[in-house]
Amino acid sequence: MTCGLPYANGPCHIAHLRTYVPADIFVRLLRKMGQEVVFVCGSDTHGTPITVKAEEEGITPREVVEKYHKHFMQLFPKIGVYFDNYGSTDDPLNHNRTVEIGRALLERGYIYEKRVKLPYCPSCKRFLPDRYQRGTCPYCSAQARGDECDQGCGRYLEPGELIDPRCAICGSKAEVREASHFFFKLTAFEDFLREFLKKLDGTDNARNYALQWIEKGLKDWNITRNLDWGIKFPWGEGLVFYVWFDAPIGYISSTEEWALKHGGDWEYFWRGPGPIIHFIGADIIYHHCLFWPSMLKGAGYSLPYAVVASGMVKVEGKIFSKSRGYVVWVEEDYLEKGLDPDALRYYIASYTGHTRDLDFSWSTYGEKVNNELVATLGNFIYRTLLFAKRNYGYIVEGGIEPEVRGEVETALRAILEGLDSYEFKKISDAVLSLASFGNRYLQASEPWKLIETDPLKARMKVHNCLWLVKALAVLMEPIMPSKAEELWLQLKGERRRNVPLDEALEPLEVGVKLSEPWPIFMRVKDEVVKELSTVISRRVASAKG
Repeated sequence: MTCGLPYANGPCHIAHLRTYVPADIFVRLLRKMGQEVVFVCGSDTHGTPITVKAEEEGITPREVVEKYHKHFMQLFPKIGVYFDNYGSTDDPLNHNRTVEIGRALLERGYIYEKRVKLPYCPSCKRFLPDRYQRGTCPYCSAQARGDECDQGCGRYLEPGELIDPRCAICGSKAEVREASHFFFKLTAFEDFLREFLKKLDGTDNARNYALQWIEKGLKDWNITRNLDWGIKFPWGEGLVFYVWFDAPIGYISSTEEWALKHGGDWEYFWRGPGPIIHFIGADIIYHHCLFWPSMLKGAGYSLPYAVVASGMVKVEGKIFSKSRGYVVWVEEDYLEKGLDPDALRYYIASYTGHTRDLDFSWSTYGEKVNNELVATLGNFIYRTLLFAKRNYGYIVEGGIEPEVRGEVETALRAILEGLDSYEFKKISDAVLSLASFGNRYLQASEPWKLIETDPLKARMKVHNCLWLVKALAVLMEPIMPSKAEELWLQLKGERRRNVPLDEALEPLEVGVKLSEPWPIFMRVKDEVVKELSTVISRRVASAKG
């Protein structure tokens, strides 16, 4: 299992979590089913965004990537995302693996040299790769950067395609000069890609988007850049590998690093039968469904089993944009405000289908926390535990009613269906639906009356409610792992992790002393929502100014 590598030129934001939280939920569920999973990721550390950032801050590219690599390594555990290995594309393992794959492709005739005309800034005295240039998109006429039409059609652009290019640093009009570069023969893989995409598991948007690009016509891919920062291209003077060549190879090198640390076998996955699943954002489907499988095929490596692509992210109804202020920084805007990481995980999983756009707004966040986590899930758990503690002090005996067992079985089926279809909303909805049933069952049973009129029946009803609480502790763990641990602490007197999914249907251990319960979810106050919304408004106003 891999996640798209976060780019090491800025801190973690809400759009990052659109990939990492669902992937973490997926991994946790597989492990709860007894499957062995190696979950890897790492920082994407090369390319022009890094060098541009370094120039802006007056520091070296290495200082930039070290700063943000450390940031991501420290932040992921704070939101409950744990990788078996978190590497870096600037690690020597990735340098070596990139050169090895490049050599294999070169020797097999899939990489060739070509003279090309490229924009050159006479003021800065350098060629202008990727984000060092701005100009007009040749396909839709929108303003675009050198590697992508970021303001218009979103199309990937090859070096030299921009119309009327100018230097993004000094604004000078670019000259056109010739240079030698190296190309990957992507066109040679068209038939392979059509067959590969037919068999590829994952989300429909990944397959369909890639097929659309094939129908538009593939082009050979320039895989070198005129930069000092990056993995040196051994067969061309003054060149480095293009970042999108070495970045996905980071999946392999991160697996190699894991293998070295734990005595594992990285080749089982990358040269053997081990299935590979990539979780990515929708903006990098092109690279993962066309470039990457072609590179792997050409170099003799294993192919991905599935590519799971999320929908895009909006903030307060507007398209996510750091430059325009429509951004929520995970650490600054969320964690440092003392907000619950598990509530954010729940929001991301439960808001909409995985391939649809996720709109993050503070008002919706407050409503989901207060109405779903506090008033539904938390309410049932706390009422059940409080009543059982005050009236019995331990887990009372009783048999499970067929209706109650049936609800848990229904929830389990829905969770497995969500897992198979990569629909995480189905998983979160199943948990919330089970809690809703619990509230109805508790209210209809009225054990607070039965304890006086029919003590035996009261015990049976409370036992069923406690059994539902235990099932919820099992089922909610992939989405809200910290809250599940809190719940086990109250229910069993110890924190439990990675509890097998089958345990949701297992009997309760009768007689276990109950801890003093506490609400595991807290309401989000209206003034907090207002304050957080104001932060975004100010950020947008500042960006416009």
